[in-house]
Amino acid sequence: PVKVLLNEKNELRLRVIGESHTALQMLRERLNCNSKVEYANYFPGHPELDDPEFYIRTSGKNSSAKVLTEIVSELASEFSASASEW
Repeated sequence: PVKVLLNEKNELRLRVIGESHTALQMLRERLNCNSKVEYANYFPGHPELDDPEFYIRTSGKNSSAKVLTEIVSELASEFSASASEW
């Protein structure tokens, strides 16, 4: 589950419930390689008390939510293609 904490213009902050550093690191790296993204990072918080938060800031008129959706779709397609090759 994902809870939207902030969704304004070019900024999006999410609380990602039950997700690992592996998935968030991969997402952060892919977002920061995208030319529409100015900054993307996640903040793990306390491992026993907090769910990680993810922050994205895009450039110009690019919607953070739309860019995130595009990147997540690309990653899902890559994983599906890899799984079908096994």
